[in-house]
Amino acid sequence: MEIYLMQHGPNLSKDEDPEESLSPEGEAQVSKVAQAIKRMGLKFEVIIASPKKRSKQTAAIVAEAVGFPLENILETEKVKAMTPAEETINYLKQFAEKKSILVAGHLPSLAEVASFLLTSGSKATIQFERAGLGRIDVESIPTNEGKLRWYLTPQQLQLMT
Repeated sequence: MEIYLMQHGPNLSKDEDPEESLSPEGEAQVSKVAQAIKRMGLKFEVIIASPKKRSKQTAAIVAEAVGFPLENILETEKVKAMTPAEETINYLKQFAEKKSILVAGHLPSLAEVASFLLTSGSKATIQFERAGLGRIDVESIPTNEGKLRWYLTPQQLQLMT
């Protein structure tokens, strides 16, 4: 299974927008990243977002770019910022038969999920950036023996557009 982890794009401050929606720059950045994802030929059988507006917007922009039906985006508390990695992994177990999953989420949970999938007993440090995308391949879930295939910053992804 290919698990793609993506932090939401840059968002407005709580003072500017209580829902902390993507900023105009964030929308533009995620759109460029989504076009790179399309050019890479990536397809997702499952797209998951948190209930936070910026996460849902990020997932929707990527879904639209790759032809994934917007109504099929799954929304769950299990990918919110402070959700323990074990809870997120347990949620992902239901998709064990799928080939590719995109999680549009938040820090610190994305980094902790990546660490959980890659290591046992220690923490891997992966520096996620807003609108960056990483791929971890796993043979089964849960696992601590995943393989980090790549991580691309938004700047690297934008070079592909």
